[in-house]
Amino acid sequence: MKPVLQVALDFMNLPRAMKVAEAAVKGGADWIEAGTPLIKSEGLEAVRSLKKAFPNHIIVADLKTMDVGGLETEMAGKAGADVVTVLGVADNGTIEEAIRAGKKYGSRIMVDLLGVEDKVRRAKELESMGVDYLCIHVGIDQQMKGRDPFEELKAITDEVSIPVAVAGGINSESAPRAVENGASIIIVGGAIIKSEDPKKATEIIKKAIEEGKGIKTELYRKYREDEVRKAFELVSTPNISDAMHRKGAMHGIIPRINRGRKMIGRAVTVRTMNGDWAKPVEAIEKAEKGDVIVIDAGGGEDAIWGELASWSCKIKGISGVVIDGAARDIDAIKDMDFPVFSRHISSNAGEPKGYGEIGVEIVCGGQTVREGDWIIGDESGVVVVPRERAVEIANRALDVKEHEDRIRAEIKEGKTLSEVMELDRWEKVG
Repeated sequence: MKPVLQVALDFMNLPRAMKVAEAAVKGGADWIEAGTPLIKSEGLEAVRSLKKAFPNHIIVADLKTMDVGGLETEMAGKAGADVVTVLGVADNGTIEEAIRAGKKYGSRIMVDLLGVEDKVRRAKELESMGVDYLCIHVGIDQQMKGRDPFEELKAITDEVSIPVAVAGGINSESAPRAVENGASIIIVGGAIIKSEDPKKATEIIKKAIEEGKGIKTELYRKYREDEVRKAFELVSTPNISDAMHRKGAMHGIIPRINRGRKMIGRAVTVRTMNGDWAKPVEAIEKAEKGDVIVIDAGGGEDAIWGELASWSCKIKGISGVVIDGAARDIDAIKDMDFPVFSRHISSNAGEPKGYGEIGVEIVCGGQTVREGDWIIGDESGVVVVPRERAVEIANRALDVKEHEDRIRAEIKEGKTLSEVMELDRWEKVG
């Protein structure tokens, strides 16, 4: 079959989903999916609404059925679903019942191979059972850790003759690659539904599919280990804190930076005493270009950092310094445009006595910091990202930013934040 573009409406609220669906259809989307979150939130009314609004489009109900395949397919089919999804890890009996119900109620069955270990073997088995479509799907949580669906797509399309769908962070850069690897149905969620202009985003992706040439984008993609710094450059510290479930933010550490300035780097940790600036200055020798020096001075009010230490860092290419203590010479530091974050400002400096350690676990601004953790600072403050979760958190922070971009666009169209988010409906009960 000719490659088709399926837009996945993974919203909580039906009115928002319908608005984006209308824009995506105008942009050239072929199939419209009532995403799993939307169906869980709004029920099959989402499918009914989509079928009523777009009667000439294929409507997909992404149920991800795991049991009672016949009943769930019947329900979705009666609601107007042309395609119903069942999980490949479900029992064969569940899938067989879905196929029977699909024939009875006019719905085709797509089996999602999410979670299946031997995907090639299972794909061939499912084809022999009579399913209509297969789907290679890398879930959101897997995407955040840098996985993409193309690792297994080609292996499946080489072994089966039925159409194969692909989903998992696909955007205008990667959509042509999906077609090259044999996909017939290109499922795109975030790159459309999080866009400030879903119609334009759909047009761009559709063009990339039709012309077979990727169109570059920095958003709606997932970054890997060697791209972490670039990913953090695209997001704010509030984005990162939200991605960590409102954790990671240092408290009481104030930015002493110029407007728009940002700091990103791996931590070089220092523990010292109030006023003792020996170890902080010695840490400059250990730090490498792009690092951030993070100093636990016990919250002391005598400065352990100033202009000359900042110049040493500036010349060496160190990204910035964070001090749970005091800094001075702030006017000169701002003039040289070097990022400093501190709890206090003080004209008084202490003496270089040499107490303390470099490279040890410390606490700064109430957050534990280890050597090599990622430190990001901007005008909103400083956050700490554990080094082993850097790829995941960078991608989740981008996801937060992209969702906020879409909400901002809806606010600019005349709605309040409360109206967009339907807060009165979603307040916690009890």
